[in-house]
Amino acid sequence: MLRIGLVMLQGARHVHMAALRAAAESADIEIEIHELRKASDLESADPHALVFPGGESTTMRLTGNDPASGLLPALFAWIRADSTRPVLGTCAGAILLCDPQDGGDPLVAAEIDRNAFGRQVDSFQSALESALLDRQFPGVFIRAPRFTNLSAPAQAIAMLGEEVVGVREGNRLALTFHPELSEDAGFHEWLLRTAKEVTA
Repeated sequence: MLRIGLVMLQGARHVHMAALRAAAESADIEIEIHELRKASDLESADPHALVFPGGESTTMRLTGNDPASGLLPALFAWIRADSTRPVLGTCAGAILLCDPQDGGDPLVAAEIDRNAFGRQVDSFQSALESALLDRQFPGVFIRAPRFTNLSAPAQAIAMLGEEVVGVREGNRLALTFHPELSEDAGFHEWLLRTAKEVTA
């Protein structure tokens, strides 16, 4: 049974739960979803993989760094402790991975610009090409950030035309779009399959 930690600071958390359950059914992998609100939740869950949902990155930083929570420092330490641990960060979650602002190195070696695709009214959907999934994927962009630079060992794994919208470093994924808002659970399934391989 895989334990999946879902960061509950903000964002479409319950939609991620549905996507994870759909992915688990498709991959025939049993999972438990653990809701993470404070550092002690991470310790008790002892997850095999993490999901950072979207939301508003400034609010997530304030909440997650509050002494009552302490969740973000604990999460960043957990990720850095083992480079093989699978992590999926979407939209604001991708911002936190690329720009943790905790004095340590980025968790994904890519520079990112908040809200670069525009405001809420500029939201859109478009087919993406995903090298990771080896097929097209329905991308949903809502006040999306934009990758401005990639550094090795980070690799582009999803493209909107000529623009990079998904980056992978090891088993960490940073996506500027919202895969959980589509009916395609491909990226969540990748997370589960990778976690299963790592823990085998």
